[in-house]
Amino acid sequence: QVQPVESGGGLVQPGGSVTLACTAPGFTSNRCGMNWYRLAAGKPREWFSQIRPDGSTAYANSVKGRFTISKDEPKDTVYLQMNSLKPEDTAMYSCETFGACNYRGQGTQVTVSS
Repeated sequence: QVQPVESGGGLVQPGGSVTLACTAPGFTSNRCGMNWYRLAAGKPREWFSQIRPDGSTAYANSVKGRFTISKDEPKDTVYLQMNSLKPEDTAMYSCETFGACNYRGQGTQVTVSS
């Protein structure tokens, strides 16, 4: 098992969409789950989405209805589809495995601005 790696961040216009990916070798074979967190300037780290080994998902109210988490098990990758983005979604987004795995990625920056 190695550290997860996030990708897909960048600059997005308000109302736009972006998909983040987190690849975590061993994620599937070890039946791990994954949490997504974000850290915005001047705010505490926020948990906002989770996918469990059985595929069930959970979301914070702040993103419910706008973000969708999914996974591709053969690729050991979890995706985060982010729609209807707002300036307040600007943050460093990071993934963290849980269960038999406990690894945190370094994060990818998402900036929502016109």
